[in-house]
Amino acid sequence: MSEENQDPIEGGQHFYDQEDSKDTITKVTGMYKDWFLDYASYVILERAVPAIEDGFKPVQRRIMHSMKELDDGRYNKVANVVGHTMQYHPHGDASIGDAMVQIGQKDLLIDTQGNWGNILTGDGAAASRYIEARLSKFALEVLYSPKITTWQASYDGRRNEPLNLPVKFPLLLAQGAEGIAVGLSTKVLSHNFLELIDASVKILKGKPFQIYPDFPTAGIADVSNYNDGLRGGRVRVRAKIAQQDKNTLVITQIPFSTNTSTLIDSILKANEKGKIKIKKIEDNTAAEVEILIHLFPGVSPDKTIDALFAFTACESSIAPLGCVIEDHKPLFIGVSAMLKISTARTVELLKSELEIQLDELEEQWHFLSLERIFIEKKVYRLIEEESTWEGVIKAIDEGLKPYIQHLKRAVTEEDIVRLTEIRIKRISKFDINKAEEKIESLEGDIEQVKYDLEHLVDFAIAFFLKLKEKYGKGRERQTELRIFDDIEATKVILRNTKLYVNREEGFVGTSLKKDEYVADCSEIDDVIVFMRDGKMMVTKVDAKTFIGKDIIHIAIFDKNDKRTIYNMIYRDGKSGPSYVKRFNVSGITRDKAYDLTQEKPGSQVTYFSFNPNGEAEVVTILLRQVGSVKKLKFDLDFATMMIKGRASKGNLVTKYPIKKIELKEKGISTLKPRKIWFDDTVNRLNVDARGELLGEFRPNDKLLIISQSGKLKTITPELTTHFDTDMVVLEKWNPKKPVSVIYFDGEKERYYIKRFLVENENKEEIFITEHANSQLEIVSTDYRPVAEIIFAKVKGVQKENQTIDLEAFIAVKGIKAMGNQLTADKLKQVNLLEPLPYEPPVEEVPEEPETHYDEAIGDVSLDDDGQITLSLD
Repeated sequence: MSEENQDPIEGGQHFYDQEDSKDTITKVTGMYKDWFLDYASYVILERAVPAIEDGFKPVQRRIMHSMKELDDGRYNKVANVVGHTMQYHPHGDASIGDAMVQIGQKDLLIDTQGNWGNILTGDGAAASRYIEARLSKFALEVLYSPKITTWQASYDGRRNEPLNLPVKFPLLLAQGAEGIAVGLSTKVLSHNFLELIDASVKILKGKPFQIYPDFPTAGIADVSNYNDGLRGGRVRVRAKIAQQDKNTLVITQIPFSTNTSTLIDSILKANEKGKIKIKKIEDNTAAEVEILIHLFPGVSPDKTIDALFAFTACESSIAPLGCVIEDHKPLFIGVSAMLKISTARTVELLKSELEIQLDELEEQWHFLSLERIFIEKKVYRLIEEESTWEGVIKAIDEGLKPYIQHLKRAVTEEDIVRLTEIRIKRISKFDINKAEEKIESLEGDIEQVKYDLEHLVDFAIAFFLKLKEKYGKGRERQTELRIFDDIEATKVILRNTKLYVNREEGFVGTSLKKDEYVADCSEIDDVIVFMRDGKMMVTKVDAKTFIGKDIIHIAIFDKNDKRTIYNMIYRDGKSGPSYVKRFNVSGITRDKAYDLTQEKPGSQVTYFSFNPNGEAEVVTILLRQVGSVKKLKFDLDFATMMIKGRASKGNLVTKYPIKKIELKEKGISTLKPRKIWFDDTVNRLNVDARGELLGEFRPNDKLLIISQSGKLKTITPELTTHFDTDMVVLEKWNPKKPVSVIYFDGEKERYYIKRFLVENENKEEIFITEHANSQLEIVSTDYRPVAEIIFAKVKGVQKENQTIDLEAFIAVKGIKAMGNQLTADKLKQVNLLEPLPYEPPVEEVPEEPETHYDEAIGDVSLDDDGQITLSLD
């Protein structure tokens, strides 16, 4: 082979065969392999992943070391710090500047001055020549201790830099870390300063502990699947959204990993795609987040809030991944283990500092004792006769021997040399009493350090508590922890597309605008279709889809709705008997045709209805005159039929041909009333027995909501409803039960009592006066409430407490009535007491018809009765 065909790279060659014009490829080894491994190791160990010892990546550690070298208590230009750090970090000023800004924005280690950017809006920091920085007092206390620091040569060998900083705090967990290396990455979420200290103290006391993330952007987080920060865990984060008024939502906190700009962009994109409907957005964010979302009249704020969580960056999911460097190797580890390692390392560092302090104190005590002997016993006079240095050393040594029995170590030549360096002026002014006091003080310090070493855990606990006391103010938890409810996108998406059907040809879709309108829909909806031949199919909304000819029913399909019941009568085959069945639809495969009959050729649906709340109607069956049939007309009540699966055969109606089926009487629901609970953890209604049971609700039942602001309303209990944080009453509404109120009128500055009935359904009303200083004191929905009035002390006079029977005090009036004055005196407090006993009159409840059902499964009911009657040829 000629030299021209050889690859100059060691360990690899490239061959070209001229005869058969084919390339022959061989594997590359040697330097290629070594280079990649070297690069991967370097990126993992020296760039992207923090060390477990101090929680720093190399660039961060070098920045903090440079800041300590430059520290004189004054601010330094960031550009100067960056330039100084380049002596240790060989990767240019940009990477150093970006890393320093990130540390500064976490507001823990660096005291910043100037425009350092805004994590809420995503605005970047000013240029490094315009902003300044210095070490925070916290950093000076917990990051540095040169005497116990291990040093190594810098990359060019000109200077020494710390191998790890002796950080006496779980800094990695407080600040968090994120990095992408070769073949692995890390994502340690930030945790709360105070909670980390409390958890470290619990570790030292041997108590169990748990720590959860806390983000600088605040917001709300669901950490139920945090998994201790290990791979596979998830943290769901949400913006804090409230209803400012009926047409305005306000976002006051944003999720971690986003900013106001990206959040607003995601909302605008969702609006453009038709998933939500908003009028406009205002961004008033400055020091605090304030994003106003204006809605069109008639748009539900509750539904929009859920849609924001479902389709925008108002909710996101974070995947933590605990990866650190330990002993020059990557280690995957949970946050609890990280905190234990950090706490143990802090104890060891404190121990090392105490041991060094003890050695230094004992050295001071040793020399001060020698100095006292040297001067008090006039040993210095023994050197007057000596003419050589050796003689001086020997004379002092001999002169000290009678007095050094109490010393803790032998006297060295170095000690004697130090004694010779004492100035005559100091000897002449030597005060024995002051010397004794200083030695005694040192002895006290030595005993204290020895005590701390013997009780090292207690010393470490005191150290952590001191950090909490000195630096914990203003570092309370910002992110609210809450369990999130799952939001079904199909229930909250804006249905801004129209669905059409061509029943005869069997097409459904959004592009069939000349055909029959069915309902409003969205691109993520499913459609359920029933055909006259007994086939059923569920398919995705599309522009145009062929289902099958002769469609008898089509609707938007909710896979979780088991409350909608289908009533059907069908003929089995061309001339077979007719059967009746009731069923719901669940557990289907999309685009699969299901046969609701017995699959005999010629089978046909002769009657069909869909019933959103399990209604069961009565129909009249008319038979054809065939042979000796005597009874040609009879009624069939669907309420006598059991609700079964869609594949059931059903019950026999007749073996004779049916001429016609007519609707005789509309039905009522045959399902149980829904039991509804309120879960105050997520502030949501549910039917899963979570939280407080509010009662059993029929279709017309309402919820009564009363807020501390003096407003009330009744609503249909929909599971998607959002509740305000100032809600004081939430219960099933009894229209005949009065509401009793004691309130303070801001205009007249008097307390009033009123009792009233809620008469207007689905309307929010104010039941106290609208003056700015008016305030609700107590509200009760008991029949006979009792209140205790505690008067304020006036000019040293204290009136006795008073008990008020509100039913006896005032009659039931209208909601707009002001009520009767309670007192003109100033009140300190008003308390609700146990109500008086009351037995409401027994009402006669009409007996409900016998019902048949398999189970009651709750969801909202619809208004459309959905009745379809088919006449046969």
